[in-house]
Amino acid sequence: MTILDASLHLSLSQAVTVTAVSANTIDLLATRDIGAGYETAFIITCEQSAAAAGAATVNFQVITSAAAALTTPTIIGQTDAIPKASLVSGMRPLVIPLPRSFINQLGQRYLGLQYTVGTGPLTAGIFSCRLELDYIGDSVASQIYPLVTFAATTPAGQMVPANLNTPSGYSIK
Repeated sequence: MTILDASLHLSLSQAVTVTAVSANTIDLLATRDIGAGYETAFIITCEQSAAAAGAATVNFQVITSAAAALTTPTIIGQTDAIPKASLVSGMRPLVIPLPRSFINQLGQRYLGLQYTVGTGPLTAGIFSCRLELDYIGDSVASQIYPLVTFAATTPAGQMVPANLNTPSGYSIK
């Protein structure tokens, strides 16, 4: 069973129509343990299906920044552009694993998520994102999407897509 910490929710039912950063950030300098040395992952859920007049996509990007507002972010991992038809309410969560040693080696103070809308804007779409500790073995484990390949300074792995209706390619910064 997973215990969720409200301070690890980056977005809680956040409406996304254009490119935006998560409503909240994680301050990596705050004196608390957010999982260094443990398996952690970003869990992204879709609460309202994405809609657009055209063929919109959303690219989910794990970012760091020196500023709490996540300005001038550094992208440390990202998904490919996911088409609006795959972003439906109740879909399997997107799971973006972070390696065990990664949390304390980011080099910037704030951690967040950026929603990059391509061929937009969206006319609808609500997403939530949280950082979860020790996701392996819990109820989400069977719904893991392919690993995001992180920058060369971190280990990278491959996983089989849990939902073949979603893009299987992920890329590095």
